[in-house]
Amino acid sequence: MDFANFLIQLLNSLQYGLLLFMLAAGLTLIFGIMGVVNLAHGSFYMLGAYMAWFFTAQFDSLLLAIVVGAVLAVAFGWLLEWTLFRFFYHRDHLDQVLLTFGLIYIFEEVRSLLWGDDVHAVQVPEALNWSIPLTDTLSYPVYRLVMSGICIVLALGLYLLISKTRLGMKIRAGAFNREMTESLGINIRLIHGVVFALGVGLAAVAGMIAAPIASVYPGMGSSVLIMCFVVVVIGGIGSVRGALVAALLVGLVDTFGKVLLPQIAGMAVYMLMAAVLLYKPEGLFKQ
Repeated sequence: MDFANFLIQLLNSLQYGLLLFMLAAGLTLIFGIMGVVNLAHGSFYMLGAYMAWFFTAQFDSLLLAIVVGAVLAVAFGWLLEWTLFRFFYHRDHLDQVLLTFGLIYIFEEVRSLLWGDDVHAVQVPEALNWSIPLTDTLSYPVYRLVMSGICIVLALGLYLLISKTRLGMKIRAGAFNREMTESLGINIRLIHGVVFALGVGLAAVAGMIAAPIASVYPGMGSSVLIMCFVVVVIGGIGSVRGALVAALLVGLVDTFGKVLLPQIAGMAVYMLMAAVLLYKPEGLFKQ
């Protein structure tokens, strides 16, 4: 592998890892702070991709589609937490699994009724539809670099929100001791609604920005859900920092595994997870 090919694969792994982080960050927040096992998280990624396709066709602008879709996804997450999930915080994880597993089928049927079962493509915006030449024969798409940039900005914003704001302080307090937080006059139900809406919004935005480079198709959320759980387990449940490190590691192993060791690429990520859990059963970063 020459340097140009190595650089392309490195950028691909970074882009994939950052996209996984956006998905896994919402999942680890919901599970680590609210204690809810959300198997339907991949469906929010699918919802975002379909909204990107639909609203781009309506507005003829991917940027406007992402803005509108993000607002709708956050509102939908808030509504879902208010009507369903808040009644399952103190229930067994099995009840939560059954609820979210049922939601997967509901979302798939609603998607089929609204948008059909065809495979769709989302066009890359004209301003970003060009490549940076690396050699005489190799180049790298600018849109993939923009995707990475968006993910980095959102990751930084999430870090600042959780670590440097009063809302973040309340979120951390609610995760550490719910009863004490409520006794201090903090509306923990409001905090849970914000966290869930934020997690849904992150997953949907990930689906929207990934839509131009990946086809929009039925069941696409299932393929990313397993990887999200792998990232959460490797990074440590409830740790946003752990989710970022684990997502980048998974991106590296998956991307370079497919290039260098295609025979075992399908299980390379799971071998990484097994190795981490063997030496750190609680993940790389315990909450």
